[in-house]
Amino acid sequence: MLESQFYERHGDKVRCLLCERSCLIAENDFGICKTRINLSGKLYTLTYGNVSAMESRPIEIKPFFHYYPGSTSLTFSTWSCNFFCPWCQNYHLSRNFRRSAYVSPEALVEKALKRDEGVCVSFQEPTLMAEYAIDVFRIAKKQKLYACFVSNGYMTSLALKALVEAGLDGLKVDIKGGEEVYEKYCGKIDVWKIWRNVKDAVKMGVHVEIVNLIVTGVNEDDVDWVIENHLKFAGEEVPIHFTRYFPAYKFDNPPTRVEVLEEAVFKAKKAGISYAYVGNVHGHRFESTYCPECNELLIKRYAYRVLEYRLKDKKCPKCGREIKIFGEFVKKPRIF
Repeated sequence: MLESQFYERHGDKVRCLLCERSCLIAENDFGICKTRINLSGKLYTLTYGNVSAMESRPIEIKPFFHYYPGSTSLTFSTWSCNFFCPWCQNYHLSRNFRRSAYVSPEALVEKALKRDEGVCVSFQEPTLMAEYAIDVFRIAKKQKLYACFVSNGYMTSLALKALVEAGLDGLKVDIKGGEEVYEKYCGKIDVWKIWRNVKDAVKMGVHVEIVNLIVTGVNEDDVDWVIENHLKFAGEEVPIHFTRYFPAYKFDNPPTRVEVLEEAVFKAKKAGISYAYVGNVHGHRFESTYCPECNELLIKRYAYRVLEYRLKDKKCPKCGREIKIFGEFVKKPRIF
């Protein structure tokens, strides 16, 4: 256990300041995520170095399409989550908590240096591993590795700032849908605090990409709302991915119709978002990047692989339009 840096005392209780649930935790009790415990008026994290999974993965699978394209990241996670989405694809990690063999931040970065261009906290909600991620990111940045999160975006401003100061430079945020979706399926979440974090991360220079998993029978009607707020809080140059849902965990609604995803992309581009994608449909033309100005094919992808990279100095080779890319294209053999 490690004492958390994200809490304040309230008598014998402590208030967790890691995520916006702001749990008030009695002595010898846990927060809602079960990864924080109050012992004698101090809040301890149970996730420091408690690595549940670790794997080298292409950055496009996150998905990040405009962040070090072609690279791989050493992706790792811990246990549990602060949301309760019934369609979770990683429920074996997010809905459980176990003690794993300890992995030091130094050992993790050393492993990344053997193959990868960066490190990424993913699989379950990375905010719950913030103290460990901060130490990993500090070491990783000294070794010229990138550092990113695949998150639901519900961390506090305090936690977000600490992560950015430690080296976080890539943030993928899942937007589940409108307010009713969060209330009904995720556990009384204030979605406006997620949009606040998106806006703040962009202002702090973090590369942000948004994912909207369109779940059949749940949030198809929220696409216009997502697009409107994406433009308001993220901006037209931040990429958005409309991703296909498949039945998982406690949810067995049919998979998203591809036509629904395509219509979402058309709407996003018509509204002014420069980069809109279809996710979880391998081989779809909207997996690739096109110039927002002249529609030239710029980055051809298939199933998380970059097949062609045609940008010249991060500009369209046909019309010269500057294309938002964070970091450099990494060309290397792909063996998975």
